[in-house]
Amino acid sequence: MVNTVAWFEVASDDPEAAQRFYGDLFGWTFTPDPDAPMDYRMIHATGEEQPGGGLYGTGGEVPNHATFCVLVEDVAATCAKVESLGGKVVRKVVADPGGTSFAYLHDVSGNLFGIFTPPAG
Repeated sequence: MVNTVAWFEVASDDPEAAQRFYGDLFGWTFTPDPDAPMDYRMIHATGEEQPGGGLYGTGGEVPNHATFCVLVEDVAATCAKVESLGGKVVRKVVADPGGTSFAYLHDVSGNLFGIFTPPAG
């Protein structure tokens, strides 16, 4: 549903260590995302068929974080609205080869969060 938290993300400059930590802590399993243009691993909670989040190997491009991601109708329009409300675009709109568009933002308090729009259809 649009404008709801629909994903979570853990980002780390040491994704192997993060995968071990969360795997050992919660029993999560990880599978590579073949459509991602970077090191991105889908997170599956125990007993869940569909992933509920992702582990992003940042390569130092963005700060380490664990955050929520909101499903939006239009990533570019939402980025513009964030800026008009005093927030900041941390990483510009990116579309992966599978057609998912996303961006990382700061709210007015500096909290990092993500937005995304899945491919049409």
